[in-house]
Amino acid sequence: MNYLDTYKIWQSKKLEDPDLIGEMVEIEGNDREIKERFIKMLEFGTAGLRGILGVGTNRMNIYTVALATQGMADYVKQQYEHPSVAIAYDSRIKSDLFANVTARVFAANGVKAYLFRELMPTPTLSFAVRELHCSAGIVITASHNPSKYNGYKAYGDDGCQLNPQAAAKVLELAGKTDIFDGVKKISLEEGLRTGMIEYISDELVDKFLDRVFELRVSKEPVVKSDLKVVYTPLNGTGNKLVRRIFARMGIENVTVVPEQEHPDGNFPTCTYPNPEEKATLQLGIELCKKLDGDLVVATDPDADRVGVAVKHKGEYVLPTGNEIGVLMLDYIAKQRIAQGTMPKNPVAVKSIVSTPLADVVAESYGIQMINVLTGFKYIGEQITLLQQKGEEERFLLGFEESYGYVTGGHVRDKDAVNGSMIICEMAEYYKKQGKTLIDALEDIFAKFGVYAAKVKGYTFEGTDGMEKMANIMKNLRENPPKEFAGYQVLSSADYQVSKKIDLATGKESAIELPSANVLEYNLENNLKVIVRPSGTEPKIKVYLTIVTNDHEQIDTIAHKLFAGAESFMA
Repeated sequence: MNYLDTYKIWQSKKLEDPDLIGEMVEIEGNDREIKERFIKMLEFGTAGLRGILGVGTNRMNIYTVALATQGMADYVKQQYEHPSVAIAYDSRIKSDLFANVTARVFAANGVKAYLFRELMPTPTLSFAVRELHCSAGIVITASHNPSKYNGYKAYGDDGCQLNPQAAAKVLELAGKTDIFDGVKKISLEEGLRTGMIEYISDELVDKFLDRVFELRVSKEPVVKSDLKVVYTPLNGTGNKLVRRIFARMGIENVTVVPEQEHPDGNFPTCTYPNPEEKATLQLGIELCKKLDGDLVVATDPDADRVGVAVKHKGEYVLPTGNEIGVLMLDYIAKQRIAQGTMPKNPVAVKSIVSTPLADVVAESYGIQMINVLTGFKYIGEQITLLQQKGEEERFLLGFEESYGYVTGGHVRDKDAVNGSMIICEMAEYYKKQGKTLIDALEDIFAKFGVYAAKVKGYTFEGTDGMEKMANIMKNLRENPPKEFAGYQVLSSADYQVSKKIDLATGKESAIELPSANVLEYNLENNLKVIVRPSGTEPKIKVYLTIVTNDHEQIDTIAHKLFAGAESFMA
């Protein structure tokens, strides 16, 4: 069936959402717009669904969400005798509607649905899955994507995002189902009346905050803090819980950026609500300057990532996700050793694209660093493996360069409530010593050398974007580069075939990780380039690691390397 046939079927249906009806009228007779929406089905992958809001099979709407849920319902019924699922949602456009539809489809299929009454951070969903002993979890979010996107993230019974095998099975089951006639639904009212839909209690949220608070590194009694914080939830879900955790820490001087305080899926103050971006933190920085605050803390819309701007020598400096991760690792290790609470054989976990400086710092403290594929589910998996051996106390920290952190086993995903707490605890600790977080970072650089990490995304929108990305990766494999911007490639690694090769000797070695679409190039002068397609955005990401003691050269080298990478993106 071609896209026009699919479009005609949708034309013949009485669509429930008025916005979809209006969009069908708008695109009538416009072949390009029809093709964009109906050329394919929005596929259920390892990140669940993510796409632009709108009408059609290639868009996020109540029908594609319901179809994915039918696939999930069929899957969990195959796996569990009495299946149940926890459901959360963020502040994005139609997130509450999609969560409602999700609960109704699960309930109609005999899967008990636990639904949060109001928008909640993603980590509370991971916590709820484990606390309520659910078979699965769903959170409606597109994380930090622009406002035109929404998404559907699926979790297993361990509180981790679904593994690739489970996601493939859900995709297969959904593919056998008619999007209109094959999906079962009941009303929300019937679900609540029959007990197949149940609202999650406030007590569970309180318990989540208790578990987060227990992860304070300092075990000294809470006293009133003199830290002055500006906080922004970026119109997302973090406002209530992050502020509650600050209050429990004794941080009373917290000012919320007023324009970004209340939930708003249009994200009116920033087109890209990502705490990695300086422009996204600009309102917070301006307010912090007026108040002479110590730092700006920003959580993304679903509050699983956290970024910070630090007042340092009169300016506001944004440490990278890698730098925050290294600061956390160093602080936790230092404090645990001083307190005599460092566990035997301590473990930290990070993604392969995160800074190797963390490996060096970990080694200096006798911490085993485990490197995993990109995707926090792989970090969560390592926590679960430790738990299964009765060794969860060995786990100190998991982090990704993209501003995701967790310091405990209360969840199996990144947690910006937890991350915000640890960042502010560190800031207060160093402030008492007359230092900022940037001073602490400079101390680490002075000890181990400067490790600069840079990342750049190359966007490929539209129906042909995925094909372009696939061709770029294919070309890099078929014609492996010998150099980047004049820097010779010494060795390369292809994680798709789990193989490393030394270009000078031709010697090959195995990579002990699952297959992944990632290419890595180690260059002369302690430089590294990693290339991978994003799992959540239509982008190819290029990650650089630059090891140098010459701060002045970092931007020059990065510019050259990105220019070299760009030559492969045409």
